[in-house]
Formats: sequence, C-alpha cells, structure tokens
Amino acid sequence: MLALPTELTHLQANDCLKLLRQGLEASSSPELVVDASALKRFDSAALGVLLEFRRAALARGRRMLVRGLPSSLADLAVLYGIMELLPPA
Repeated sequence: MLALPTELTHLQANDCLKLLRQGLEASSSPELVVDASALKRFDSAALGVLLEFRRAALARGRRMLVRGLPSSLADLAVLYGIMELLPPA
C-alpha cells in the first residue's frame, strides 16, 4: 500500500507524485492501493496527484484504488465530477 502524507497541497504535489511513481515501479501488484487516511491539510492538488498517479498506473496495466479518502476531499471530487475515477479500496 502506498500512503499519502498528512499535508498535500500544490507545494508538495510534485514530490508526492514522484514517491507514488517510485512505489508503482517497485510493485508488481495488479491493484495499487493509495491510503489517503493521513491527509489532514490539502487542496485540489491532492486530486491532481491522485489522477496523475491513476494515469500512470493504467498506462502500466494496473488499477488504482483509494482507501481513507477524507470526506471533504471526496466532496471536492464529486463537485469536479471525478469521484468515479477514485474507486474505494
């Protein structure tokens, strides 16, 4: 399982995505679970990171699932019409 940090704003987005991609390369699992339960401070960049990581996983024939998505981030995903792209684990 890959874990998001407690803070994920536009300031941390590139570094976080880099770490997730490293996890993708290191894993052979067909399903990658991203644990978002630690997120306490975030902005819409967190959704951008998840979507970009999903694209990277799909490009390698893998599926991304999200565990513990904070309700306010889920609400933002619904507002943007992308919640179906972030399936729960």
